[in-house]
Amino acid sequence: MSSQTLQKTGNIYVVATPIGNLGDMSPRAVETLQSVDLILAEDTRHSKPLLQHFQIQTKCQAFHEHNEKEISEGLCQRVLQGESIAIISDAGVPLVSDPGFPLVRLAHQYKIPVLSVPGACAAISALSVSGLPTDRFSFEGFLPSKRSARQRVLNELVKESRTMVFYEAPRRLIDTLEDMQSIFGSERRVVLARELTKLFETVRNAPVSELLDFVKSDENQRKGECVLLLEGAVLEDLDASSVESKELLRILLDELPVKQSVSIAVKITGMNKNRLYQEALELKEN
Repeated sequence: MSSQTLQKTGNIYVVATPIGNLGDMSPRAVETLQSVDLILAEDTRHSKPLLQHFQIQTKCQAFHEHNEKEISEGLCQRVLQGESIAIISDAGVPLVSDPGFPLVRLAHQYKIPVLSVPGACAAISALSVSGLPTDRFSFEGFLPSKRSARQRVLNELVKESRTMVFYEAPRRLIDTLEDMQSIFGSERRVVLARELTKLFETVRNAPVSELLDFVKSDENQRKGECVLLLEGAVLEDLDASSVESKELLRILLDELPVKQSVSIAVKITGMNKNRLYQEALELKEN
């Protein structure tokens, strides 16, 4: 028999934590965090009150976008030697717009078991109470902070027919809603799900123009954790409006320059200016 003893590989647990209400912490999550050798937390200062509340004394280490790639190899080696590690984020399910992906991907390469301890997720919780279709949806995460980049991403989603779910910083909420109104039109329905499970929870479903006015008029709606959900496009309507807009542009371009034609077409149809401008250029070329 070899003098070396076989070492059982440990596990990596992806543990969901509450998004607001501590009552949503599952008994299994508490038990897992108490039993592992190390907890990786997005922000140890943020997680400390949670761990103290549930009397979890396991060692906690910072694990975020600035160090996760550098330390993932060492963490996997510890698990291969028999230790078990849990990943938590500031709130909700780790890896959903949060750190953890490099470690989990590397763990799969090493054939390390990665186990889910499910719980609250802001995106799914918001979707379930939004009043928008839930049979098909796309999670888009955080939009770019710069307006030009944000508008480019939103323009790419003009024909998306699924419900779209976004995370957004409260300080950018008005800017994002203004861009959505400009690109998707004033009547496209959007939902603000803010501070879910907390004392001042808001779930507001309205046309984007109405929701924008609501957020502008109430400073409190620009605070806390925000999820925005955007109604998907009706493809038949998109096709019909495209035909109508091209016919309108043809008539206008017979008499007016491109810029002026597009400006008038936007006022008449309410369609996206960039899209109409592209259509106008294509008509001129043909």
